[in-house]
Amino acid sequence: MNLRRLKYFVKIVDVGSLTLASEILHVAQPALSQQLATLEGEFNQKLLLRTQKGVVATEAGKVLYRHAQMILRQFDQARADVLNAGRSLAGQVSVGLAPGTAASTLALKLLQTVQGRHPQIVLHINENFGTTLCDVVRSGLMDMAVLYGGESPVQGLSFDPLLTEDLCVVAPAEMVSKPGDLALRDLRDVDLLLPCTNNQLRRYVDQAFAAAHVVPRVVAEMESASTLAAAIASGVGATILPFSVARSVAATSSVNVCRLVSPTIEVPLAMCVSDHLPLSEPAQVVKGILLELVGALDLQGGLHRTLLNHARVQVVAHE
Repeated sequence: MNLRRLKYFVKIVDVGSLTLASEILHVAQPALSQQLATLEGEFNQKLLLRTQKGVVATEAGKVLYRHAQMILRQFDQARADVLNAGRSLAGQVSVGLAPGTAASTLALKLLQTVQGRHPQIVLHINENFGTTLCDVVRSGLMDMAVLYGGESPVQGLSFDPLLTEDLCVVAPAEMVSKPGDLALRDLRDVDLLLPCTNNQLRRYVDQAFAAAHVVPRVVAEMESASTLAAAIASGVGATILPFSVARSVAATSSVNVCRLVSPTIEVPLAMCVSDHLPLSEPAQVVKGILLELVGALDLQGGLHRTLLNHARVQVVAHE
């Protein structure tokens, strides 16, 4: 087995066609078929199935595809590290930021900081569900991710706790006019716009409602912050978010932001990395920058609460 053969195999799976892969790789199709046959002989497994629409990976082929992607990615990074030894850091680094988390508000700042300090590092930012991010980090297709959760051990992953955040209600004034803290039971008859049920943040919310013996009135599920902000501003419903995100949503329209109490819901933010695949040097540097930015966000936690309390005072004075 060699890297070129793995590269051919990955490309065939990616495009789903030997003919198209042959054209892209500039390799004659008979030669490409021979390379595939050699690879199947080395593993003594059928790796691809030919169909009327092209080729698809077998179960064994899917396993090899995942490993081949990791091997090729690590080799590319090794080559970049060797070529740039003694010079500025270079290479690709992928970071996952779960939507609806404090870290997702740092995406632009992370990009700007990395470009400013290490312009040869190409940063790939992926915003997706925490469960999806865990899968790609575990497989080695992504270097790291910042997401809510991580309290329970997960095979193949390591979680470093970063900070915890209180959850808040963001709602139109006509729905939640009471300033200050808001008990969970007060949301019993409020139309709620929440993330999908496989979202980690949603799981914390559902657990809190269940513990309080309250059935939430969920009228819609959505992940887009812009759509969520527009829906709240138009009076469609209220939502529940960490304060760092609630503040950014509330900044786009005139709404109330109240901290949830009885019970208070805290969500832990964690850094997720593989526990068996080492980070490249550029990835280690990006991780350090991300931790620096999250640390600065953590230092602003008191300021967030001060601003929230100040907003409550203004509401009371206005009334």
